[in-house]
Amino acid sequence: MKENIDETDYKILRILLEDAKLSYQEIGEKVNLSQGAVHARVKKMENSGIIVGSSIKIDVKRLGWDISAFLGIFLEKPELYDHAKNELMQIPEVVSINYTTGNYSMFVKLVCRDTTHLRDVLAERIQKLPGIQRTETIISLDESLNRSAPLI
Repeated sequence: MKENIDETDYKILRILLEDAKLSYQEIGEKVNLSQGAVHARVKKMENSGIIVGSSIKIDVKRLGWDISAFLGIFLEKPELYDHAKNELMQIPEVVSINYTTGNYSMFVKLVCRDTTHLRDVLAERIQKLPGIQRTETIISLDESLNRSAPLI
């Protein structure tokens, strides 16, 4: 469902995507609005669900989490997706879960400290979940880009 927002709202969203720490005053200066008007527009977009929370990006490699992996999951039956999804959401190393078409029932991204940690997460937690038939792991050697969808 597409929300009804104007070009100024899009400009505010682009600015926030680039630097979410800017104040409403600083954003207002960039879009020629008062601080109060920017606040009202941001609040409207939060209330409508366009803006969902706020976050920071952490370079987990600098904290010793050196492995990013993608996991293709084959479910025994498609109707087991919701159960598998809920179980996977309880594993902190799982950072993204997608229900997919194609070869896999699900495609999951996880981060781990090293290959031993990855093996433990796979063997002791993920592959033992009921309904998971098998998995295929793809280790990422480098993530060159991770951004939000374009706001054109």
